[in-house]
Amino acid sequence: MTKITLTVTNNLESDQRVNKVATSLHKFGYEVEVVGCKSRPCKPYQKEYATKRLNVFFKRGVLFYAEINIRFFFHLLFSDADIFTANDTDALAGTYLAAKLRHKPLVVDLHELFPEVPEVTNRKFVKGVWTKIEDWILPKIKHGYTVCQSIADYYKDKYGVNLSVVRNMPSYKSLDAIPSTTINSIPADKKIILYQGAVNVGRGVEWIIDAMPFVREDAIFVVAGKGDLYDELKTKANDRIIFLGHIPYAELASITRRASIGVCLLKNQGLSYYYALPNRVFDMIQCHVPILATDFPEIHRIVATYETGKLISDYSPKSLADTINSMLDEPIDHEKFSRVATELCWEKEEEKLKMIYESAETDK
Repeated sequence: MTKITLTVTNNLESDQRVNKVATSLHKFGYEVEVVGCKSRPCKPYQKEYATKRLNVFFKRGVLFYAEINIRFFFHLLFSDADIFTANDTDALAGTYLAAKLRHKPLVVDLHELFPEVPEVTNRKFVKGVWTKIEDWILPKIKHGYTVCQSIADYYKDKYGVNLSVVRNMPSYKSLDAIPSTTINSIPADKKIILYQGAVNVGRGVEWIIDAMPFVREDAIFVVAGKGDLYDELKTKANDRIIFLGHIPYAELASITRRASIGVCLLKNQGLSYYYALPNRVFDMIQCHVPILATDFPEIHRIVATYETGKLISDYSPKSLADTINSMLDEPIDHEKFSRVATELCWEKEEEKLKMIYESAETDK
């Protein structure tokens, strides 16, 4: 049986993409090991595939990334895996060196434009390091995939590397199979405008808060998630703006399906955001929730093509409120959402994954 080891620089708990990839590979008959790090106290993590968390002394910053890549290298150096997979640029150096030394096929999964994320793009030295790593390794990559066509095109233009596109979609569930949760803080008779995800700068949460005075009275704004801005924005909570805090992903769909509108607004903070295709776009489609979204290329590709919401570029409170009120007046076309949900699901995407790893097997 072919064994695949995947490396990732987190503690495995909340990485839905890596879990989906590993689960699918296991289903396809591969022996799978996912190697992450023990960067903070971790909950037990048991899956049908093997997992390992490497101890690290440094918890963040350049020393953390240097240490974890060294640990990846030595782990893989003595591994019995047949194929190595690096998840994102920050796991690439150690995984690549081990694959080269061991003469093993290397697969890369690029979740984003790593040197262009907001936390990196304005830090010249840090951005330079990640860019040099990509300059060094990516032109040599034979097997790889990424989350959207725009990122695949970017790396093709820059390095000549051909990356497949495996979008980060949820597994399909019929709407009837998704329970609808009752939460005491959410009135049952209100229309819900829902934001789910990290409450960070540039995610549009504050824009919706500012628009709420102009939104019809029977609507409330619900925020499911935490993040850097959570405590600051929570001070603005009232009977029409409700913060739920962190909701486990397994429980989130039961809240999502109650929404009348799902929010996916992004500030242009660099190419990583501009080319983003957030998971919540597909989560909302699975739950038949129309999407209020920023008109960026990859989001446009989904929302406009499948007619699953409204795209905007004016975030002024009155303009946002007018769009929200208009969307709330429109009935949800459940027949259309059912059709789209069966197409935009992980079961369709994982077939591409199978082809990528079958190709990598020929290099063993």
